[in-house]
Amino acid sequence: MNRLTGRQPVSLHLARSNRGFTLIELLVVIAIVGVLVSLLLPAVQAVREASRRISCSNNLHQIGIALQNYHTAFRRFPPGGIEVRPQVPRGKQLAWSAFVLPYMGETAAYEKIDFDYPFDHDRNEAASKVVIGTYLCPSTPRDVPLIQGRAATDYGGIYGERIMGRNDPPRGVMIHDQAIAFRDIIDGSSSTMMVSEDANFRDGQWINAWNLFDQAFPINRAPKFENDIRSFHPQGANALFADGSVTFLNENIDLELLAAICTRNGHEDTNNFLK
Repeated sequence: MNRLTGRQPVSLHLARSNRGFTLIELLVVIAIVGVLVSLLLPAVQAVREASRRISCSNNLHQIGIALQNYHTAFRRFPPGGIEVRPQVPRGKQLAWSAFVLPYMGETAAYEKIDFDYPFDHDRNEAASKVVIGTYLCPSTPRDVPLIQGRAATDYGGIYGERIMGRNDPPRGVMIHDQAIAFRDIIDGSSSTMMVSEDANFRDGQWINAWNLFDQAFPINRAPKFENDIRSFHPQGANALFADGSVTFLNENIDLELLAAICTRNGHEDTNNFLK
């Protein structure tokens, strides 16, 4: 007892109220964080891919506007390509995607092209290296936006289809050395594809007229050596129709229907095709 106050002394020993994590608790926290990250990461990736797919769709929408404006100016769409090899030996092989550049706000790139010479002539080397952002799908993985030294494109013109038989004569909207007009699309512009994704193909250069094809396989199933509808989007690919609309085509689409929408004059019934 304190003689001065008459009170019992207060103990100076206080129990510690705070302590660090034990190893087991730390491991539990790390495991919980790992589970949360594993659940969150696919959702983040899905959101990013959804954004990339929308951006790709917008690219095709801009290409569609350019094609519509080209038709307004010339009363026809551009040919899929001019003097395409091997039908025309040593041909110019210039692509539809070169002709529409002024209608996409890419006049400077267009003016670099010398249309009197082939796409791979030295006179067109500088033009062929100009990267056009609208021609690149953001879902396509690439280190540089070039293919064999020329600026890439992930979009190809529809030359027709080989799913149901030979494409002779070609029945697409983008064909060699011939300009198709709306009046030639007798199956209806809203049911006829003009351009679709053909992502990261070995000849996918916007100046090169080999960026068009006749569809021969299910979507995203073609062998690497074939031009065909392919993308890096899950479960399908984007496509531009002659009326300017853009639709995401499911890779499991009925093959007969897929063939029908690749032709402009097949007289097929596509009433069940809902866009």
